[in-house]
Amino acid sequence: MTVVALTAAQQAAVQRRTVLVLSSGQVLGGIAFGATVSLGALLAADISGSDALSGLATASVTLGAALCAIPLARLAARVGRRRALTLGNLFALVGIAVVILAASLRVFPLLLVGILMIGAGNAGNLQSRFAATDLAAPQHRGRDLSIVVWATTIGGVAGPLLLGPGEIVGAAIGMPPQTGSYAFSFVAQCAALILYLVALRPDPLLAAQQLASAAAAGATGKVFADRPVVARYAMFAVAGSHVVMASVMAMTPVHLAHMAHGAHGMAPTPADVSALVGITIALHVGGMYALSPLFGILADRWGRLRVVLLGQVLLGAALAFAVFANDREWGVIVALILLGLGWSAATVAGAALLTEASAPEIRTRRQGRSDSLMSLSAAAGAVLAGVVLSNFQYAGLGIAASVIVVAIVALSPLGRLRR
Repeated sequence: MTVVALTAAQQAAVQRRTVLVLSSGQVLGGIAFGATVSLGALLAADISGSDALSGLATASVTLGAALCAIPLARLAARVGRRRALTLGNLFALVGIAVVILAASLRVFPLLLVGILMIGAGNAGNLQSRFAATDLAAPQHRGRDLSIVVWATTIGGVAGPLLLGPGEIVGAAIGMPPQTGSYAFSFVAQCAALILYLVALRPDPLLAAQQLASAAAAGATGKVFADRPVVARYAMFAVAGSHVVMASVMAMTPVHLAHMAHGAHGMAPTPADVSALVGITIALHVGGMYALSPLFGILADRWGRLRVVLLGQVLLGAALAFAVFANDREWGVIVALILLGLGWSAATVAGAALLTEASAPEIRTRRQGRSDSLMSLSAAAGAVLAGVVLSNFQYAGLGIAASVIVVAIVALSPLGRLRR
């Protein structure tokens, strides 16, 4: 596809439109992600009959994202963001259908395949934040990226809160228990696919490549320095922060279910457990995305590395609540909110740092590697989190995750971006 090089005014206008379209797509895509985060561990524990295997649900969603991150990034580099994002939507649609089928048949391996496909679709959602930087002015890169991240708040919070209404709708149309909210997810993914196909024009990455080629042909003398050490640190900080968030969050529904049994002195109803889990995860997802524009603006003004470190402070506070207040519902809720805020600060600033530290010709490739590393690490962390929870309880999981936070802080001198 041929893309006409843009003037400065046209570039600004296209960037505003691109951010709006990507933000709208994130609202829709976040519904499926929020539902999977809330239900995946519970479905896995119910169908497999083992809490230790419940972590495989989050492992599968992150593994799916890891397997598709690099291929989708390479596809975007060749044919643009629009086709890569719509392919991600198709993966998610297939995954939702497979999860519903697996719950109906009560086949655990098939459930993991479906969740893995939804994770593959989430790789496209992750690429949206980088798509927001393709045509962004350097001084607004963090802000534009964070706006797209923020838009996920609506879908991400709505997904868990749709558990109750979803069960009503699901029962009315004959869906298996605990899968009703996936009906909303399927409709939302269809809408996102149509939106990207119709409205994401011109393609931001192809337009940015045209601008870079025009600048090179004009011999403007503008040099984009590549800083591989800073880029590697940014990838480590983003991946490490994501591991901390994903491992603790993945086990929280199981921990809350155990707490609900102990608090009632008798078996609580599934509706009670779903309500507690849905509210907690909704607040957590709100923490992940609601303040991301603030963190993006801070990253533009304070610097990327300082905001990455702010994220580690918030993650450390979250883990302290997980260790010392894990026997109280309010303690777990506060821990999950802080966990989301810390993740938001670290990943928004880390993604901006990675983009800025990479020369344009290798930027998309590194972005794909970063997403793949982030998802693979989180998949391994989720599997280990189930084992840690079974043997050392929720407090032990918080202590284990704190090691990663300490490592990110200790290596922070590598992330200084000297101009």
